[in-house]
Amino acid sequence: MSTLTTAPAGTPAPTATTVRTETRPPTARAVLGKTVWTLAVVLISVTTVMPLIWTLSTSLKPEGEILSSYLQFVPENPTLANYVTLFTDGPFGRYLANSAIIALGGVATNLFFGGLAGYALAKLSFRGRGVVFSLFLGSMMVPGIITMVPTFLVLRRFPLVGGNDLFGEGGAGFINSYGAVLIPFAAGPFAVFFMRQFFQALPDELGDAARIDGASEFRIFWNIYLPLARAGLAVLGVLTFQAGWNSFLWPLIALNDPEMLTVQVGLAGYVNEYQTEYGPLLAGTILASLPVLIVFIFAQRYIIENFAHSGTK
Repeated sequence: MSTLTTAPAGTPAPTATTVRTETRPPTARAVLGKTVWTLAVVLISVTTVMPLIWTLSTSLKPEGEILSSYLQFVPENPTLANYVTLFTDGPFGRYLANSAIIALGGVATNLFFGGLAGYALAKLSFRGRGVVFSLFLGSMMVPGIITMVPTFLVLRRFPLVGGNDLFGEGGAGFINSYGAVLIPFAAGPFAVFFMRQFFQALPDELGDAARIDGASEFRIFWNIYLPLARAGLAVLGVLTFQAGWNSFLWPLIALNDPEMLTVQVGLAGYVNEYQTEYGPLLAGTILASLPVLIVFIFAQRYIIENFAHSGTK
């Protein structure tokens, strides 16, 4: 007589196979690769951040300590005298204001005109569109140094501006004005190319539906496509602001009035053949670096969004 035994309630039923998960220790090759990667990242970070730390530290040193302990990162007698000297011995505040006007004006003109031209080249069909786009691409391959003299002459002899007569004689034209820096770069070829590529990734059906509803072409651009391109506009704005804020050669040529100098040109005045004022120079360098860092911090979310958008196209 056989006895039937039953398993207690709650006991899991036996399974034919049991899956076992084993954690394998990392191989020597993986450990070596991770170690080399970590060391490379640390080395790059140190070489990138160290000059900024040294500049900040040196800007807080008194004049006698700058040369005697230039390799010491912690100032023995920290002081803000170099920053005070910037604003008391020269019009450094004016330099900052000039750079801000030029940089922000360049951002506004490049975003608007670059976005408008990029939208036209991406979404409108007209004869010669490919030729126009090719000309913009071709202009990106021409070094800026080649066009500086012709650009200067055009701005200098512009009719009825800056005291000039109808034939461009008698005055200075746009020279020594903000227009001398803003007008030649109001719609840069990179801005047009960048926005054209961004608008081309947006669906054409949005514009077609708006046209059926009777919307004008500018309203379609302004109310529909431009808000969708805010990530691209943010990236272009950061790049344009950085280029305008850090520009040196063209403002040096077109703005020779001391009241119109930018911060980069103004900092060059602390270096001459007889003496270099390291304290004010490095303090001004720190102050000149802050606006770009602040703009990048506030716009980094849109930069990441732009890369994500590019990766999903």
